[in-house]
Amino acid sequence: MIGLVVAGGASVAVSSVANAEPAVAPHAQQLTAEDGELLFRANCASCHGLEAEGTEAGPSLIGVGAASVDFQVMTGRMPMAFQGPQAEQRDPQFTQEQSDAMGEYIAALAPGPDVPDEQWLDISQVDDEGIARGGELFRINCAMCHNVAGAGGALTEGKWAPHLRDIDPVHVYEAMLTGPQNMPVFNDANISPEQKREIIAYLNYLDENPSVGGFDLGSLGPVSEGLFIWIFGLGGLVAVSVWLTSRPN
Repeated sequence: MIGLVVAGGASVAVSSVANAEPAVAPHAQQLTAEDGELLFRANCASCHGLEAEGTEAGPSLIGVGAASVDFQVMTGRMPMAFQGPQAEQRDPQFTQEQSDAMGEYIAALAPGPDVPDEQWLDISQVDDEGIARGGELFRINCAMCHNVAGAGGALTEGKWAPHLRDIDPVHVYEAMLTGPQNMPVFNDANISPEQKREIIAYLNYLDENPSVGGFDLGSLGPVSEGLFIWIFGLGGLVAVSVWLTSRPN
């Protein structure tokens, strides 16, 4: 028993240190596309191929652009923890410099969407009317999967649309630009950069303003609200009825 406890504790400690090292490793100089190629071949090629041509275990990355690499890597979706219906978000396994280097390498293979400029992420330039327009755009294009309050929702075959609370603006923009997982692509011909910025401002508004109706019950609409009424509303009426009929005449 003591041996198992010691071995298990040592394994957890080593695993934790290994996962933490990439996020804090210092870099004396800026990484290049050549460094990104080495990182890619060491960590991604087993699924995506040595030349990013794709395999049975992973799609081709030729033409996906640096924006897709930044989104997938810096949200922790890649490398995948395990094969499943879709990649789960977790702590990133690489630093921003390492992700940028891999993105530069992938971008050099073929043209693709680039990481957005800072001007399209600066929501301080969006006024109240812009936030309202962003909310309308979100309800038209995104709410059917992500929920009108950005709470996320279930899709088919074990897939899901993630919640959009407290998400880095650059990752929201990159998701619209690249269409990760089951999400459609909203390029600049569908939703302009100005409109993308307004959608990001609306999501930030949702983060900063709680539900005006009180307890939002997870913002899941009639599912959680109906369950609440059935359990507590009707349950309370039944309890009162039982108490009244149990009183002596």
